[in-house]
Parts: sequence; structure tokens; C-alpha cells
Amino acid sequence: MRVLIVEDDPRLANTLRLGLLEEGFGADVVGDGDEAIAAALATAFDVVTLDVMLPGRRDGFQVCAELRRRRVRTPVLMLTGRDAVSDRVRGLEAGADDYLVKPFAFVEFLARLRALTRRHLADRSAVLEAGRLRLDTSARELTVGGQPVRLTTREFAILEYLMHHPRRVLSRMQIEEHVWDYDFDSASNLVDVYVGRIRRKLAVAAAGDHIVTLRGAGYRFDPEPACVNASGAPESG
Repeated sequence: MRVLIVEDDPRLANTLRLGLLEEGFGADVVGDGDEAIAAALATAFDVVTLDVMLPGRRDGFQVCAELRRRRVRTPVLMLTGRDAVSDRVRGLEAGADDYLVKPFAFVEFLARLRALTRRHLADRSAVLEAGRLRLDTSARELTVGGQPVRLTTREFAILEYLMHHPRRVLSRMQIEEHVWDYDFDSASNLVDVYVGRIRRKLAVAAAGDHIVTLRGAGYRFDPEPACVNASGAPESG
């Protein structure tokens, strides 16, 4: 799981980051609202922890509202020293999923993060559709134009992860952490191999190329596919 920590207090931000790393989480830190919005739009985080009092032109309430306006559905845990009921209500109305008042124990912070991710996963649609693709996550079936396409367990998991985050860049490390339960050498090309297999199967089924490679960054799923040939390579125009 990868967490975006939005916190302008370097000491607290580092404490949270190190604690999450020890628990096996990935953690990125930004210090103001504009950086938070840019990071959340560029990367598919599993949770955002968002301080209310931020420097710059946007506070945490405004950042959360802007993320929701831009259709970022990532769960948001707001962190603040303000414990008035009106502040909590304002945070929830801005689109936050939970609210934690400082100071707090790290074990409670961690428990709330895990609860948010569980609820978020449970709320996801069981059927994902894009173009001619229909991925039934309950039945574990992929069809293209109504015709079944057989995927291995790993291939299905990668495609499901990509489709759950349309138009978002997912790094190879994020995909590895989501699909496999153990660490890989950073030079491993295993994700590339599996994505190549998925592309070829989609090409044979005439699904178009929904998966875009971003060199040095990872992969992005586009709901509107490019045309491809049977080898899985995009066709030149």
C-alpha cells in the first residue's frame, strides 16, 4: 500500500513516513496543497493523509474539495489539531473519509489507514468496463465484445489494478507491491513481461491497446484504446 503524506511539519511527516515504511507501506511526503494535488493526480495512492493547516493558498479542506472535484476517489484521512465539531463536519463535507485529531498514537493512525483501504476496496464496483472490455472481478472473468478472454491469475490482477485507476500512472514498483507479496530486484522486468502478455491477448481479441507505457514512469490505463495489431504493438497511422 502506498500513502501520500501531506504535512508541513517536517518532524511529524518524517515520523509518519518512517513508521509506515517499518510496517511495509510505501510513503511519499509533500508539504503544501499544490504539491498534494499534483502528486495525487499523477500517482495512484491507496490513501492520502491530509493536514488541515498547510502553507500556501490552499488549506487541507480546499485540497480535499479540489481532489474530489477532479474525481480523485482515493480515501482521505484528515489530520488536525482542531477538534471542534464544526471543523470535523467541514472536513467530511469537503470529501474526507475520516478525521484524526492531533496528537494521536501511531497505532490508531495505522488502524484508521487500514480501515479506510478495506472500506475503499469493498466499495469498488465488481464489474469494470472500458470500450469493449468487461472485467468481472467477482467471477474473475474478462470478456471482449462478449467473448471470453482467458487470463492467468497474475495477468487478471494487473489488469484489474490498472482498470481501477484509469488515466493514472502506476509505477512498476506499485504494480509489483500490489500483485506480488514479496520484494523484487529493482531491475526486474517481470511486470513488463506480464503487461506484454496482456496486451497480446487483448490485441488478438481486437480490444485495442488500453495500456500505455510511460518510459521511466510505468503504465497507464486509458479507457479509450489505441488501435493495435495482433502482436500487441500500436498500429502506425
